[in-house]
Amino acid sequence: MFDLVISIIVLAAIALAAGAFVLWRKGITKQALLMAVLAFVMFVNVAIWLVPMDGGQTPIEAADSAVAEEEAGQD
Repeated sequence: MFDLVISIIVLAAIALAAGAFVLWRKGITKQALLMAVLAFVMFVNVAIWLVPMDGGQTPIEAADSAVAEEEAGQD
């Protein structure tokens, strides 16, 4: 499920960046700038979740292992 969400976010960010470029070429700079900023924020959020930390795990892997350890402790 996480892979699907990340894929949709990346596709939406690409679409926003392309739309921002089109608007910028038409001279609509304010909306183009806002769309470009949103696309950048989306790319950074994806990078935060997918770039490995110091231990070599990604944040989502660390979160999954913490949940699994917590569930194992409740049994």
